[in-house]
Amino acid sequence: MATATERFLRYVSFDTQSADGANAIPSTQKQFDLANALVQEMREMGISDARVDEHCYVYGSLPATAPDRNALGFVAHMDTSPAASGANVRPRIVQNYAGGDIPLAPGVTIEAAMFPALAKCVGQDLIVTDGTTLLGADDKAGVAEILTMAEFLLAHPEIRRGKICIAFTPDEEVGCGTDAFDLQAFGADFAYTVDGGDADGIEYENFNAASAVYTIHGVSVHPGSAKGRMVNANRLACELNALFPGEEVPERTEGYEGFYHLCDLRGSVEECLLHYIIRDHDRARFEARKRYAADVAEAMNARYGAGTVEVKLVDSYYNMREVMEKHMDVIHRAEEACRAVGIRPHSAPIRGGTDGCRLSFMGLPCPDLGTGGLNYHSRHELIAIEDMDLVSAMLVKLVTAR
Repeated sequence: MATATERFLRYVSFDTQSADGANAIPSTQKQFDLANALVQEMREMGISDARVDEHCYVYGSLPATAPDRNALGFVAHMDTSPAASGANVRPRIVQNYAGGDIPLAPGVTIEAAMFPALAKCVGQDLIVTDGTTLLGADDKAGVAEILTMAEFLLAHPEIRRGKICIAFTPDEEVGCGTDAFDLQAFGADFAYTVDGGDADGIEYENFNAASAVYTIHGVSVHPGSAKGRMVNANRLACELNALFPGEEVPERTEGYEGFYHLCDLRGSVEECLLHYIIRDHDRARFEARKRYAADVAEAMNARYGAGTVEVKLVDSYYNMREVMEKHMDVIHRAEEACRAVGIRPHSAPIRGGTDGCRLSFMGLPCPDLGTGGLNYHSRHELIAIEDMDLVSAMLVKLVTAR
C-alpha cells in the first residue's frame, strides 16, 4: 500500500491552479489531469465506481461492511490557489527539523519568527517547496490522506463500517467548489472535508463571505488641458479605498474579527476596478459590512456625480455553525477519533471557508478536519510527514466509530 506521503508527492506534480472569474466549471481544464489520474488510481485499488464527471468532480465509494451504519463522506479539493504558482512544484524533505529558519531559495526563507507554528514541527520530517511555487498541501494532502484511508479499509474488509463516499472537487480556491456538486450521487448522510491546517483541527465555524466589485468610470483628457474636465478613475480608487476602516483589514485582525480586503486593483484614468472580499463570523455584523460597502459607492457618487461608481455585491458562503450546532454529534465523533490516535482535538474559527460550509447549507452536515499543512497559498507552505500519517490513521478511526 502507498503511504500518504508517496501519494502526495505524486499529486503535487500536477498543476491544478484554478482561475478567478472563469465562466465555466472547472475554471481551468488542467484540473482534469489530476482528476483522471485519481480515478485510475481509485479503480486500481478496488473502488469500482470511481468516475469523473463533465465538471471535473471525482466520485467513488466503498460498499458498507455493516449496512446498518450511516453512509459517511469525505471531501477534498484538487485545485490550488491562484495566489501563487502551482506549476513545476519541486518539493524537498527537511529531515528531522531541528528548529530555526528554513532557507528555500535566494531571498525566500521560512522564518521561525514570522511563522511561530514551526516550533511544534521540531523533530519531524517536513515537505517544503523550493521557494518558487506553493506546495499544494491545500488540498492535495487531504486527497492523499483520504485515499490512504480508503486503501487501508479495502485491505481490511473485516472492519465493520458503513458506506464510505468520496468526492474530490475542482475550483474550491475560487469559491466554486460546490457549484456543480451532485449531492444525491455522493450519497452520504454526513461528511467531512479534509482541508484544514493543523492535524488537531476540527473546524465547524467559518466566515460569512461576500465579494464587492467596484467599477469607477473616469474621463480621460490630455493632462495639459485637463482642468475641470478630467475625472481620474485611478485617483478616485485611492479615495474610495480610504473610506474603509484602516484597522479592519486581514493584516490587523485575528480570531473572530472581520475585515474588508482589497484583493485586486487595476485600471486607467478612464476606468478602474477594485475587487474586495468582505468577511465576518457574525451574521448581523456581516450584513452591516455589506451595507457599509454599498454606502461607500453612494458617498463617492454624491461627491462626483451619479453613475461615477458602480458596486456589485455577491454573497459567497455563510457560517456553517448555523447548521452544525444542530449536528454536534458529528463533531464529537471526530473528537473521539482524534483522541484514539493520540491527537488532542482543537476547534477554532476558520478565517476563511471550505467546501464544507456550502455543503452544510445544502443539507449535508460537513465540518472540516486538518491535514497537517501550514502556510497555505504561499511559497512558504509546508507539511509534516508524521502529521499526514497521523491524519490518515485518524480517518480510519473516524470511519469505524459507532
